[in-house]
Amino acid sequence: MSKKEKTEKKGRKGAVEAAPEKGKGERPKGPAEPSRLHVRYKKEVVSALMKHFNYTNLMAVPKLEKIVINMGLGEAIANAKIVDVAVAELGSIAGQRPVITKAKKSIANFKLRQNMPIGAAVTLRGERMFEFFDRLTSVVLPRVRDFRGVPTRSFDGRGNYTLGLRDQLIFPEIPYEKVDKIRGMNVTIVTTARTDDEARELLKQLGMPFRQQ
Repeated sequence: MSKKEKTEKKGRKGAVEAAPEKGKGERPKGPAEPSRLHVRYKKEVVSALMKHFNYTNLMAVPKLEKIVINMGLGEAIANAKIVDVAVAELGSIAGQRPVITKAKKSIANFKLRQNMPIGAAVTLRGERMFEFFDRLTSVVLPRVRDFRGVPTRSFDGRGNYTLGLRDQLIFPEIPYEKVDKIRGMNVTIVTTARTDDEARELLKQLGMPFRQQ
């Protein structure tokens, strides 16, 4: 073996020895810490619902499945840049990047073409869902002017509740000075409840401020 080959072999050996072990020094990722509302659901709400509806099976207790926030943008037909602004605002509100919703078919009278961006939506699950619901009921809704509670009749007959919000400024994440236009949105809370009564009691136990009849 020549002197040159010995030098190359020694260099390759050193390179292998210097390579760090896979995963060494990396902090293992543990499970996300449960939110305050999720902990309360497990410790207080489940037992309260079992007592209220006389459940004998723990699996029958209704729970939150997901929360969908949808923002319609009809004005995007004339100005496509509005979609980018709405996506940024909705992302700040939800803490998760939204998806752009597009038209399913063309409507000539509205100058709407198929696949044209007409809105933004985001679906929250798990801890982000609980954190958003907690902020919605304890921080956001009380900021609504002359707030007297949310309506109790906005259930769909299958245990899901949709709440309409008129503007994005009630969310503290949205700076007033940067808002170019007021935009409303719908918040749909999907539950595993079989009836509206079960869903209503679930949301009430979680802190939803329903309007007094």
